[in-house]
Amino acid sequence: MRKGKWIALLLAAMLLLTACSTAGKPAGTQTPGQTVAPPTPFKLGLLIPLTGVFAAPGKYMQEGVQLLLQESDNKFAGRPVEVVTADSQGNPQAALTQARKLVEQDKVDAIIGPLSAAEGNALVQYLDGQQMPAVYPIVSSDDLTQRTIPKYIVRTGWTSSQTTMPFGEYAYKTLGYKKVATISYDFSFGWESVGGFVQTFQEAGGKVVKELWPPLNETNYQPYLSQIPKDVDAVFVSFSGSAAIQFVQQYKQFGLGKPLIAQGNTVDESTLQATGPSAVGVVTPLHYSAALDNPANKKFVADYEKAFGHGPAYYAEGSYVGAMVLKKALESLNGKSDDHAALVKAMKAVNLTDAPRGPVKMDEYGNPIQNVYIRKVEDVGGKLQNTVIYTYPNVSQFWSYDPKTFLAHPVFSRSYPTVK
Repeated sequence: MRKGKWIALLLAAMLLLTACSTAGKPAGTQTPGQTVAPPTPFKLGLLIPLTGVFAAPGKYMQEGVQLLLQESDNKFAGRPVEVVTADSQGNPQAALTQARKLVEQDKVDAIIGPLSAAEGNALVQYLDGQQMPAVYPIVSSDDLTQRTIPKYIVRTGWTSSQTTMPFGEYAYKTLGYKKVATISYDFSFGWESVGGFVQTFQEAGGKVVKELWPPLNETNYQPYLSQIPKDVDAVFVSFSGSAAIQFVQQYKQFGLGKPLIAQGNTVDESTLQATGPSAVGVVTPLHYSAALDNPANKKFVADYEKAFGHGPAYYAEGSYVGAMVLKKALESLNGKSDDHAALVKAMKAVNLTDAPRGPVKMDEYGNPIQNVYIRKVEDVGGKLQNTVIYTYPNVSQFWSYDPKTFLAHPVFSRSYPTVK
C-alpha cells in the first residue's frame, strides 16, 4: 500500500510539472520530442473558362487569383492554399459538371467562379443543395442578389444594372443628351444593363427613340446601325469581348457621327487595345478602371504587370477582390472552414478598404456597395486607357431607389422598362 501511494504521488508530481512547463505556450508550439502536424491545406476550386469563346477573360480571372495567392505566400489564415482549376468552357452544362467534380471528387472547401451569367445561374441550385461556399466575382445577373438570393453564394462583383443606373442620369444631366438609341446583346446581360440606363435616363427627362437587339452570335452590325435614327444625340450600347471589338470598329466605319456611350465592358482593358482608335472618346460606367489613381490600384497594376507581362482588366481585378474577400473571411474564423454557413456569413461581413477598385462592403442581400466610375477612353502616350472623369461613391445595386419599391418591379428585361 505504502509503495502504491508513493507511485501515485510521483505520477501526480510529474503531471503537475508537465502542466507548469507548458503553461503559457502558444497553441501549436512544439516541445522537444513532440511532432506537430502541419496545417490542413485549404482546397480552392477555381471554376473558369479555359477553352471556348470566354477563354481570354477566363485567363484574366486565373491571373487575378494567382496574384493574390503570390502576395499571400500561398496561404490563407496560415493554411496553404491548394488550387484545383476546372474548365467551365463558358457553357452552363459543362460548368455544372465541373462543379460536381470539384465538390464531390476533389472535396474543395470553396469555389471561385464562374464567368458568365448563364453559368452562374445554372449552378445556384446545386451549390445551395451541397452547401458549398462560392464566390461570384464576375457573374452579374441582377436577380441573383435581389428577389431570389442563394444561401451559399457571395457576389463580390456587381449587378448588370448597378453601373448603368447612375450613368443614365449622368448622360442626361452632365453629357446633355436628350434623345438616344440603344443597341445591345439580346439576352439577360444586355437587357439588364440597357434596362438600368433606360430607367434613369427616362426618369431624368430623356427619350429613348429606338432599341435594337442583335442576336448573341451576330458579327455584322451594319443592318442594325442603319436603323438608328439620325436625329439622336448619342447611341448607348452594351457588348463585351470580341463582339465589343467588332461593334465599336463597325460603328466608327459606318460614319453615323453620333457620340458612342456604353456599358463598361464594351471597352474593357481586356479588349481595348485590340479595338484600337475607334474606341477613343467612348464614355462608360464601371466599378473599376486600370487607370484608377489610388495607392492600392497603382500597386495592383504594377504587381500584375510584373507578374504577367501585361496590364490587368476588370476580370482580373474582380477575381483578385473575390479571393481577398475569401481570405479575410477565413482569417476572421482563425482558418476554420468546416462550418460552411459560418464561412459564407463571414464573407458577407467583410469590409474592404484596400481593394484596387476602392472601398467595398456587402449589402444585406449579398451584393457589393462600391464606387461607380465614369470613364472616357483616351490615348495616353500611344496607349488607350479608361480615364476616370467622375466618381459616384458607394453605389448600391438599388441606386437611389428604396429596395422594397425597386424589388416590387419586374427584373429588367427586353420589355421592361417600357420605352416612352
